[in-house]
Order: sequence, then C-alpha cells, then structure tokens
Amino acid sequence: MELYQAVVLAVIQGLTEFLPVSSSGHLLLPSNLLGWPDQGLAFDVAVHLGSLLAVMAYFRTEIAAMVTGWLSDPLLRRGDEDARLSWLVVVATLPAVFFGLVFGGVIETELRGIEVLATTTIVFGLLLGLADWRGKRMKPLAALGVKAALVIGLAQAVALIPGTSRSGITITAALFLGFDRQASARFSFLLSIPLILAAGSLKGLELLGTPQAVDWAAMAVGVAVSGLTAYACIHWFLKLLDTLGMQPFVIYRLLLGALLLALA
Repeated sequence: MELYQAVVLAVIQGLTEFLPVSSSGHLLLPSNLLGWPDQGLAFDVAVHLGSLLAVMAYFRTEIAAMVTGWLSDPLLRRGDEDARLSWLVVVATLPAVFFGLVFGGVIETELRGIEVLATTTIVFGLLLGLADWRGKRMKPLAALGVKAALVIGLAQAVALIPGTSRSGITITAALFLGFDRQASARFSFLLSIPLILAAGSLKGLELLGTPQAVDWAAMAVGVAVSGLTAYACIHWFLKLLDTLGMQPFVIYRLLLGALLLALA
C-alpha cells in the first residue's frame, strides 16, 4: 500500500466511524472505483486504534468521571449518576457482543455483498431521517434508563450487518425513544468505546497469528491520521448537530446507496 493510499483510507475510517453514514460502504469505494488493494488486517487494526484513541481523548472527562463513579459506587447504592451511566454502557453493549458471537460467522460469509451494503445504507438512512423528523427530541442523557439502553443496544447489534452504520442505528434508536440529538450522539459515541476496543483486540490477536509482514509506516499513518480525523469529526459533528440535524446525512446515504447499487 502506498502512503497516500494509507492517508486516504485512514481519513475515510476516521470520518465514517462516527458519522452516521456507514464505514463499510465507504471502504469499498477505493477498491471498486480506483482498483486499490485491500487495506489488510494490520492496517485495519491501526485505524481502529486511532479511532479508539480519538473518542477516548475527546470524552476523557466523562470517562474519568464514569470510572471514578463506578469504583466509588459499583452497586449504585448512593445513586451516583456517573456510575449509573457506566452500567448503562455495559447493558447496551451486551446485545452486540451476544449476537456477534452467535451470528458473526454467518454475517461475515453471507452478508458482505455490495447489494446488501447498498440496501442497508439506503434503508437505515431513511430510518434515521424518520427518527429525526418524528422523534420528540426532548430527553437529556440523564433520562436514559436500563430499558432505553437495552433498546439502543439491540439496535447496535443490527449494525453487525454491513452498511447499517453503528453510530447511525444507535442515534436512530435514541431519537425514536425521544432523546435529543446531543444525548443520542453522545451516548452513541460512549457506546463505541467497548466495541471498538473489542473489535481491535480481536483483530490484533488475529494479526499475531498471521505470518504476513507488517508495513509499520502505513500502520503509523493509519493510527495518526484516523485518530486526528476522528477527533475532529466528533468535535464538529456535536458542534453542528443541532443546526444541521440528520437530513444532510440521510441525503448523503441515499446517494451513496445509489452509487453502490450502480457498482453492483
């Protein structure tokens, strides 16, 4: 892989990991349109690490408060809000872990086609638009409870299907439940941390068992560029979210889906 290709792919990963537009659909485009080689397992690990570092750096204050709250009140006897949010992240993560273990193999072999990517990009894009239009958008993050966290977690499990977009489907679910845009996005981003960590760890273990040579320069570029891009993406997405809403992303997903169908 050329370094300029590594930069482009890392920017794509950094942006699409957190924007509600489907990273899997975008990562198909360079190979299909430009004939670029597959990015490879090592580079995949690198860009996941960059994304993880970005979201943890951006939410470092919240994460520190959640960890401190959980350590001081793990059983919620004092009703610590930060400890409660920590448990809600755990609750919402469990469905994706369960369904990933049960159906991950089938999804990897049967649902990787470009037609599936195009369909899910369009369908879940329309659902995102409907949720943003019809949702009451009144509840703050503090109003999140176990039942709502579980519903959002089940929605996140659907994102195992390529093209769905993990951030897109979790924000969609939260909006349908009546949460405001900021609460929906922030919980989605916090929820990404354990999943990116798990996915990156699994890919890292797989990489250790693979005898292929590692392009360390490309990996370094992947970590740095995806991390910086993801950090900027999170910042500007949250800053502009209440002004822009979800409709620009809906339109973009429809166009992307149409392009993927044309490539099928």
